[in-house]
Amino acid sequence: MLLVRTLAVLSLHTSPLVQPGVGDSGGMNVYVRELVSSLAQAGVRSTVFTRRDGLDLPDVVDVEPGFRVVHIDAGPADLPKERLPEVVGAFTDGVLAHLRSHDDVDAIHANYWLSGVAGHTLKHALDIPLVSTFHTLARVKAETGDAEPQRRIDAEVAVMRCSDAITASCPAEAQQLERLYDMPPERIQLVPPGVIHAFFSPGDRRGAQRALGLHDDGHPVLLFVGRIQPLKGVDVAIAALAEVTHDDAELLIVGGPSGPDGHAEAAKAHALADELGVGDRITWVDPQPHYRLASYYRAADVCVVPSRSESFGLVALEAAACGVPVVAAAVGGLRTLVEHGRTGYLVEDRDPTMFARSIDRLLRDPVRAAAMGEAAAAHARGFTWSTTAARLRRLYADLTTRALVDCA
Repeated sequence: MLLVRTLAVLSLHTSPLVQPGVGDSGGMNVYVRELVSSLAQAGVRSTVFTRRDGLDLPDVVDVEPGFRVVHIDAGPADLPKERLPEVVGAFTDGVLAHLRSHDDVDAIHANYWLSGVAGHTLKHALDIPLVSTFHTLARVKAETGDAEPQRRIDAEVAVMRCSDAITASCPAEAQQLERLYDMPPERIQLVPPGVIHAFFSPGDRRGAQRALGLHDDGHPVLLFVGRIQPLKGVDVAIAALAEVTHDDAELLIVGGPSGPDGHAEAAKAHALADELGVGDRITWVDPQPHYRLASYYRAADVCVVPSRSESFGLVALEAAACGVPVVAAAVGGLRTLVEHGRTGYLVEDRDPTMFARSIDRLLRDPVRAAAMGEAAAAHARGFTWSTTAARLRRLYADLTTRALVDCA
């Protein structure tokens, strides 16, 4: 089999060097960083191209052997995310100039639709395969009430028609690509993300709570990890806390405001907590370095994931890897990660009352909760970044032996 030795990874709107949970960074940052690290360790020399969003950023950052990040000038450093479509052309030109002067690459892997638009052009300019990972899909978000501009939908369709392969994180995402975008199943490759088990693994709950300075009095601890934005559903977590019969339960909310309305959403969440009378039972925690999140997972009795949509759901996977049962919305990839009644509970319609009932079931029965935590950790052990990288290495190599998809 022909080996792919060099790869261009496009991550226009967010950098793998940025801490998840800050601004628009999140699971995709983790995905790009951990995937490229695993590819580099497997012998695939990878360069991640991202937009320069800080004036003091160096042109090139060598992260580890075989993994570097190149910052491309494309618009003002402080350009808001909603205006990034304006600079895709400049970003594409910058990546192309860098590749022609520095690197010959065997394939392109684009992440998110903005990078996909750039990848579409680069594929034709360089005559090499394009693999696309969308992370979120406009038509899926529209079904759950988060409408996206038509230009994004049109761009996603164009990128999909040009991509030599589209990766899906779980069967639900693959079905969405077929149902909503009419993608032929042979062009869709199932490539689940992974988790770093050296960091995310079971540990002593009380010890983790003491290390974080939490109450060491046996109060149940619920955990929400995610950006403060409507998509992630922090309001559902707060409303569920108000309905949990354990009135000594406390909720940790780890994450910061995201997007142009992020601070307004955070203010609404604080107001909701006060209105429901649970403000004194919530601890708001700023975004944390990724691996430090393991301490928060271990400190929790239950991890709550009430997202409107999730192509995969890294928070649910990382919590499971730490041996914590998850109560999650029954959407997207969460249906794959949470085995209802075995590793946690899935809740239809994101109903706070049903979330509270599922949380209470776990808090009332520590034996059941411990068994679910053990089953969750066992299930999570099947997801590793090295496996993800191996699947993609085979895919890249296979694509280099085929005729490229002609989107004309």
